[in-house]
Amino acid sequence: MLKIYNLNELTKSKVQDLCQRNIDSDHSISSAVENIISTVREKGDEALRNFAKQFDRVDLEKLYLEESELASLAESVADDEKKAIITAYNNIKKFHESQIFAEPKVETTPGVTCWRENRAIERVGLYIPGGTAVLPSTFLMLGIPAKLAGCKQIVVCSPPQKDGKINGYLAFSAQLLGIDKIFLAGGAQAVAAMAYGTESIPKVDKIYGPGNQFVTRAKTFIQANSQTAIDMPAGPSEVLVIADESANPVFVAADMLAQCEHGIDSQAVLVSTSTDLITKTIRELQLQIQALPRAEIAAKAISNSYALLVDDLSEAMNFSNEYAPEHLILATDQWETITESIINAGSVFLGHLTPESVGDYASGTNHTLPTSSYAKAYSGVSVDSFVKKITFQHITQSGIKNLGPTVEILANMEQLQAHKNAVSVRLK
Repeated sequence: MLKIYNLNELTKSKVQDLCQRNIDSDHSISSAVENIISTVREKGDEALRNFAKQFDRVDLEKLYLEESELASLAESVADDEKKAIITAYNNIKKFHESQIFAEPKVETTPGVTCWRENRAIERVGLYIPGGTAVLPSTFLMLGIPAKLAGCKQIVVCSPPQKDGKINGYLAFSAQLLGIDKIFLAGGAQAVAAMAYGTESIPKVDKIYGPGNQFVTRAKTFIQANSQTAIDMPAGPSEVLVIADESANPVFVAADMLAQCEHGIDSQAVLVSTSTDLITKTIRELQLQIQALPRAEIAAKAISNSYALLVDDLSEAMNFSNEYAPEHLILATDQWETITESIINAGSVFLGHLTPESVGDYASGTNHTLPTSSYAKAYSGVSVDSFVKKITFQHITQSGIKNLGPTVEILANMEQLQAHKNAVSVRLK
């Protein structure tokens, strides 16, 4: 079950060890991923069919589903399920629409005007996981901001099911998003296909989406070895819960298990000021896990998780900022007093009645978030993830007179005569 540590008894190096996760120490994952990528780059569609047979246990006649096939699959979705997906769609769209605004023009010097404008990334690739769990919510989280940004080409990849198709929920989500084709490819091979292109799958400029360690390794490899960018390292999933004596152990255990059922390499960390809360939460974990259909997966993830006893909420927050969790839950009555101390986190859930699940599905915020401490440097997916911000400047006759001499002096200082001349010829 859950391992328990006391922060006061840990060395600095042990704390750093606790904050590390998904370390490929023997390079076995990296090696496998690099082999998959090189095979897809060399053999294209043939490699994708072979990997589908190997990993997904399916023989594919073609590597995509068209609009008519998606429409047929969407018919299997019940009305109440459609209503739930539509509610999530509307909330996510409403939140992300607030991120679209034009920045003002700024006159930095009389006659010198500077500004920025958004331009959509033209070709984007969305990876929708579909291994042990099919995630239409991820499709909405990626597809909605891509559409709002105005991306011209949206390539969607998701692993095929045993029947060579996809889940009806993904098909219905595609209809809502106005996406008329889904490519049947999963894992590192899907990332490689979108990065380099195959006979069927177009090459994209940036790849988005969460996944297991293989998908995340593939994305980081692609960013370092191709001209295709990625959103961030995203996956496997994780949560850190800061809880004091005011927390409900039933809620805390449920939140931890919600992350652990994602996959065996997920992690849930409980940081608490209360020994009693830790004890009761462990008891609840043992009770609740028995009722889960994915109990075996959750149990393996729990064995990779731990609880940490701290003296106060300030210590808890310091550890959280070092851990830099994908999801941070503040299960305390005092959440308002410690929120400003948050420095590193992907998405934050405040108070006892805000489960992480609402952010996963329907509150409106995006659930594609940085993991493995990358929240120290990355933000979650937003409309900004799908655009480039291009700077502009315009200088009038008075502007070049006002600013030109300054540029001449600076160019002289750096001994770049051509830079100076570009200004001097205009001043003359």
